[in-house]
Amino acid sequence: MKKPYRAIRAGAVFGLLAAAFAAMVVANVNTGSVSITPGEILRLLLNGGTDGTPAGNVIWKIRLPRLLAAAVLGGALSVSGFLLQTFFRNPIAGPYVLGISSGAKMLVGMTMVLVLRYVSGVPFWGVMAASFLGSMLVTLLVLLFARRVKSMAALLVIGIMIGSVCTAVTDFFITFADEANVANLHAWSMGSFSAASWPHLAAVSGVILVAVAGAFLLSKPIGAYQLGENYARSMGVNVKAFRVALIGLSSVLSACVTALSGPISFVGVAVPHMTKLLFGTAKPALIIPGSFLLGGVFCMGCDLIARTAFSPSELAISTVTAVFGAPVVIALMVKRQRRRDNG
Repeated sequence: MKKPYRAIRAGAVFGLLAAAFAAMVVANVNTGSVSITPGEILRLLLNGGTDGTPAGNVIWKIRLPRLLAAAVLGGALSVSGFLLQTFFRNPIAGPYVLGISSGAKMLVGMTMVLVLRYVSGVPFWGVMAASFLGSMLVTLLVLLFARRVKSMAALLVIGIMIGSVCTAVTDFFITFADEANVANLHAWSMGSFSAASWPHLAAVSGVILVAVAGAFLLSKPIGAYQLGENYARSMGVNVKAFRVALIGLSSVLSACVTALSGPISFVGVAVPHMTKLLFGTAKPALIIPGSFLLGGVFCMGCDLIARTAFSPSELAISTVTAVFGAPVVIALMVKRQRRRDNG
């Protein structure tokens, strides 16, 4: 009886997520400071491209790239968080909490400040490379501490401290940047999907989809690893290579997000746990695609709030994601502490 029930539940959850995803797409396309009728929006979408009118430019050059960036990057952060939680066996592990996003931001900020002193712009592939190297640098640093620290709270504090140091280094380099570049760097460092363009989104989406597909192909090894390293070895998993793959994939996903939109807080921690609650299981074959979908829905919803709550002023996306994501982290820590007290 359990298998049919789980299959029905999984199907219902995926259906619910698909419906929520579609609803968020409609809400984001229809909402903004420029009022466009639903009929006009439908006509512009069916045209397959902008017709040169102000409404066409708003839909095809602003709203569509932005909502797709929120969907794809939100999914990438969620899957990255799930991989990190699996790797560290820690429910609060995530790109932002462990300082990995801050490491990516630091190296991107340094690169932009140094390069912009000599040339007029930084190619996007350079930003992507700097973001990946920054993510890997901090990940390796966290790994060194994680071997010595087993406490969840201690690892959280270490991640916060590493993130603070990276932010301080970023601010130091920004001090020596030109005023025009400072404004751009500050806006980027606050986190936003507004800078998404079709070429950059296409490049990032390609990398993200390959990385998510790679993570999904590792579903069976991840499931074995969740039961312990010894069990994974007994099932024929090369644990060393597997751990490298997990870290590599999570760093690529985190780097793509930071390169395009800046650091975004708490999505990578909160969404995987919300997905597990919905499905009632931690089975990777369900959680990876489920997290990707829910992460997209979550970030599209947060972005909608960020740009409309105090319109025409816009909130940083991390401001909104923190409001909804931080309580999940707090609840996880309280729940874990209660288990220890009762056990």
